[in-house]
Amino acid sequence: MKLVLIGSPGAGKGTQAKVLSKHFDIAHISTGDLLREETSQKTELGLKIIDIMNSGELVSDEIVETLLANRVKRDDCKKGFILDGYPRNVKQAENLPSIVGEIEKVVLISVEDDLIVERMVGRRGCPKCGQMYHIKYNPPKEDGVCGVCGEALVQRKDDNEETVKNRLSVYHKSTAPIIDYYKNKGLLLEISGVGDIDEISKQLIDALEGAR
Repeated sequence: MKLVLIGSPGAGKGTQAKVLSKHFDIAHISTGDLLREETSQKTELGLKIIDIMNSGELVSDEIVETLLANRVKRDDCKKGFILDGYPRNVKQAENLPSIVGEIEKVVLISVEDDLIVERMVGRRGCPKCGQMYHIKYNPPKEDGVCGVCGEALVQRKDDNEETVKNRLSVYHKSTAPIIDYYKNKGLLLEISGVGDIDEISKQLIDALEGAR
């Protein structure tokens, strides 16, 4: 099974991708993780990526496509994979089959912008153990303190309202047209990302199994 998972920042793509990966026994591929892995290993390509990022430029489609082509050759992709947050524009979507093969389904997790802003601005994380909280939906027992290790919680710099709204604007301009592209191909499966996480997972799995 070869899947693509799309949706706005904060829609819950990463969470659901992990659930689908485990349920269907397929690899979870995030292009962000691929870039971090390559740069941490300081390969020739990784060093090139570091230079690009340090200069403030965006990593080219060609580099991401090379990383993807190498990733899908690994053993854990034999049964398939789920691409989390890629492609990000129509050109990437058009090129994708030549890199990874034909995609079976494209899952769109849809959440209204106002709720995305509330979700992301309210996130708090522990810099020591990585535990995540939300001031409204999953608050720590003691305000501002991690319940696991006692460290003071922090808000990511990019989890402020202005930055989140800007990211959503970028998403709607570049990524949203992919929705129509895949809808026209008959590949799109839309699921609401609002509600209980486990219930959303169940809806996703049921819909995918019904589409096979």
